[in-house]
Amino acid sequence: MRRAWIIAAAVCLAAPVAAQSPDTDVYVAALSWRGDSLIVSGARNATSRAGYDNQPSFTPDSRTLLYTVQADGQTDIWAMDLGGMAPRRVTSTPESEYSATVMPVGRRFSVIRVERDSTQRLWSFAMNGRDPRLVLTRQRPVGYHTWITPSSLATYVLGTPSTLHLVSTDEHRDTVVAHDIGRALAMSPGGKGLFFTQRDSARRLVLMSMRTGGGHPLPLAVMPADNEFIAVMPNGRVLSAS
Repeated sequence: MRRAWIIAAAVCLAAPVAAQSPDTDVYVAALSWRGDSLIVSGARNATSRAGYDNQPSFTPDSRTLLYTVQADGQTDIWAMDLGGMAPRRVTSTPESEYSATVMPVGRRFSVIRVERDSTQRLWSFAMNGRDPRLVLTRQRPVGYHTWITPSSLATYVLGTPSTLHLVSTDEHRDTVVAHDIGRALAMSPGGKGLFFTQRDSARRLVLMSMRTGGGHPLPLAVMPADNEFIAVMPNGRVLSAS
């Protein structure tokens, strides 16, 4: 099931948080391998409506897609069962929520929340969209994130330049490990490595990898078409778009 739907995350990953929202849809497609070639087939529009539908993220069982929907001037998190393709609203708040990501224990999901004063911080909700809790109190403005363990995560913090942080949920640890990075953060299978993109001295976006337990980021490849968005398959291959 996961291989059948992961292309949605690769091709429709994210738009800038709190920016003017474009008209976007989430597509799903089947993936298969033919030798060393990845075959994409049966692509279909899963959201198919006027407005902003973006930032898809899979639940651990690969049966449900969480994604961002803009309605009434702000955004909420919706969910879609991949069997019946029926959408349902998860959050309904005066604030805007983006980038829903199921947390490691699986009982809650985290979001980037644009608060009423436009502050962007990391929050979490129960899986039914209730019980909002602030995850990181001091870190702001957070743009994107990915979980490493139940008590640690990597975050993209907006700025000039943007910075990659490894931070603990109690915020006793908040270490900047890279500057001028792209917006996509992805963990390797097994959770021991982190993939991201970073601009080099020639201003090219380069795919980078680092061990979450320590060490320096290492360059892997120049990104196709200067694309900062990536997704990692269960077999460890990294997808991007050109």
